[in-house]
Amino acid sequence: MSTSRRPSRTSLASSSSWTPGWETIVGGKWAGRWDIGITSTTPTEDRAKVLDFPVIYYSLPAALVVNKDEQNIKSIADISGKRVGVGSGSSYEAYINRNFVIPGQPAIEFPFHDVQVVPGDETVNFQNLALGPGVRLDAIVASLGTAQGQIDATGKLKVVGEPLFAEPNAIITDKGDAEWDAEVKRVVEELKSEGKLLAISKKWFGVDITKDAD
Repeated sequence: MSTSRRPSRTSLASSSSWTPGWETIVGGKWAGRWDIGITSTTPTEDRAKVLDFPVIYYSLPAALVVNKDEQNIKSIADISGKRVGVGSGSSYEAYINRNFVIPGQPAIEFPFHDVQVVPGDETVNFQNLALGPGVRLDAIVASLGTAQGQIDATGKLKVVGEPLFAEPNAIITDKGDAEWDAEVKRVVEELKSEGKLLAISKKWFGVDITKDAD
């Protein structure tokens, strides 16, 4: 979701919202159409060329998901040569393409090769994986939160192996407005210190996904 409160930037609470396409949001150069993006956006070197990341507000691990009847894929090392679904333009797509760096984080390992990357809509990917092992996809890489929701909804999927990497998620702004970035950070950190982000997390996820958001 992207939000705007034009002409005033005095309150994040008084805003209008839009839901443009994901690639439009992370492509930057918003030209004043909105002021912030409240999304699941992991900071990367490429995105930092066109976006700023004023504050990390939650963190979830990335997970490997397979059909519940899958017997051969037990860890990320087993996806070599397999068809793996990822969200188009997502950090998971960059990860499977072995071209993923989180600034300020330890180097990420890629213990796989020659993966057949299948980018697309995440909901459609999960529907395809639920059809059976290898029918349309062999696995999916997604956030643990998204994966758990699909596991609960379908009863046909499971997470295998260890978490792949810690995925910090930032509120994003168009590049180049340090004063506005500072205000966004101040407000979000205030919400966190008051326990409001924790309350939202517990309400919608049942756990605290903000505790590792530094």
